[in-house]
Amino acid sequence: MVLSALIWYAWLGWDTERQLNPATGEYTGPYEAWQIVGVGASLLILLVGALWAGTREVLAAAALTVGFTVAWTADAARIDDSGLYAVGAVLLFAGLSAVSGVISAIAFGIRDRRAPRAVATPSAGA
Repeated sequence: MVLSALIWYAWLGWDTERQLNPATGEYTGPYEAWQIVGVGASLLILLVGALWAGTREVLAAAALTVGFTVAWTADAARIDDSGLYAVGAVLLFAGLSAVSGVISAIAFGIRDRRAPRAVATPSAGA
């Protein structure tokens, strides 16, 4: 959980500046596309690394999802006066749950296929 929260901070937590589009007068951001790509790659590496190290699939997916969502939500609640951060938190949680769940299920399938199988041996009296 702590590592996924640290990933949030490393890529996104420090960036609070919004950019003004001079043509439309609208603000965008605060995150840039390269930051989101970095977050995705880092979370993927963290999850695959945890699964490779033998962490249970459900535990790895849950820890990654909860840690990142809590870190994001705490910061969003601090800077958002409208309350819409709650919608973002739910969407973030749902998206991370789905993606980490699928990756964990794939890892479980791979691990299950490589696990040694018990072979039935005929009994001595047969």
